Amino acid sequence: MGLNSTPSAERVHIGIFGKRNAGKSSIINAITDQSLAIVSDVKGTTTDPVSKAMELLPLGPVMIIDTPGLDDVGELGKMRIQKSYQVLNKTDIGILVVDGTLGTTPEDEALINRFKEKNIPYIVVMNKLDLVKEEQNISQEEMSKSPNTIWVSSTTKENIYDLKEMIAAQAPTDEPKFKIVADLLNPSDFVVLVVPIDKAAPKGRLILPQQQTIRDILEADATAIVVKEYELRETLENLGKKPKLVITDSQVFSKVSADTPKDILLTSFSILFARYKGDLEETVKGVRALETLKDNDTILISEGCTHHRQCDDIGRVKIPRWVMQYTGKELNFEFTSGTEFPYDLSKYKMIIHCGGCTLNEREMKYRVKCAKDQNIPFTNYGILIAYIQGILKRTVEPFPYISYLLEEE
Repeated sequence: MGLNSTPSAERVHIGIFGKRNAGKSSIINAITDQSLAIVSDVKGTTTDPVSKAMELLPLGPVMIIDTPGLDDVGELGKMRIQKSYQVLNKTDIGILVVDGTLGTTPEDEALINRFKEKNIPYIVVMNKLDLVKEEQNISQEEMSKSPNTIWVSSTTKENIYDLKEMIAAQAPTDEPKFKIVADLLNPSDFVVLVVPIDKAAPKGRLILPQQQTIRDILEADATAIVVKEYELRETLENLGKKPKLVITDSQVFSKVSADTPKDILLTSFSILFARYKGDLEETVKGVRALETLKDNDTILISEGCTHHRQCDDIGRVKIPRWVMQYTGKELNFEFTSGTEFPYDLSKYKMIIHCGGCTLNEREMKYRVKCAKDQNIPFTNYGILIAYIQGILKRTVEPFPYISYLLEEE
């Protein structure tokens, strides 16, 4: 994806599901007018979920996810099916591809039920219409009886245009409840962003949450001023106007808090993202679990991306070190990244998640809800760091609706 492309987390995620040889890959190629997916008569050609960012008219920027067959076999097949079902956690629109010559099967019905359980808008695509017409074994009335179903031919392209229109009609229409930061700002406000440039920063560019936050500030007709952590104090002194907000990388919270006057609101990128696509209230509540940890408890540290690990990586090195220093306990840490997130969380006493900038809103909310349903405290990097450094109350002041959680502090 180009540097100026829509980030994957902001794209509508379209999951393509179905049994082996139902024609999933052929449908993808037909609706995109490109050879994005490998087509083969051999069952099980797609062995892992494959994602492709693209523009799909008339919908716009999308992420299309091709998944393994729902009827895969053997132990490896079971693992592939599980991977397919994991894709549901980030699917905004589900497409079930069915071999029209065979009709729906128990595997197809089970997936439809999962769509309904998770409130995922879905379409059942009955493929191979050309073969069905040749055999003349189904009536036109039977073909059109379900509003969620469309008959198509990926070979002749019949009804593919209608399918694309149908996909666009399923797209989420609700605006996000919150912006990243724009809803906190007025036109002409100044916002200072503190961006350390260290080994973890991509060469020649800012990391994704910083880019997205700057864009959000500009869309609010406000002004973004970007500084390194050791330039903040002088910048604030010379600005000539009090900024509405200072936003910092959480790793330099302590210095930034000391250099930011108390009458200026302060928060971090990861706290903003907890509000934007997760559940800030649950994430603030969850950090208190630090006070109840015991020796040998296990904590899950989960990241949404699979970035290259540095020698002093925040997730795998710094946070475990800070948590054990704060609690004085000997703790066990397990780590997941990318799309991996355990369904059964019962072994964990706490989950500490990254800001989730690469995850879409549906998947981030799924992870928070999964933890809440199993009564496992859930927090994120920025909130944890602020709490350990004794400045959490200050860093959530921009969000009065959760201030009651910290009244006793």
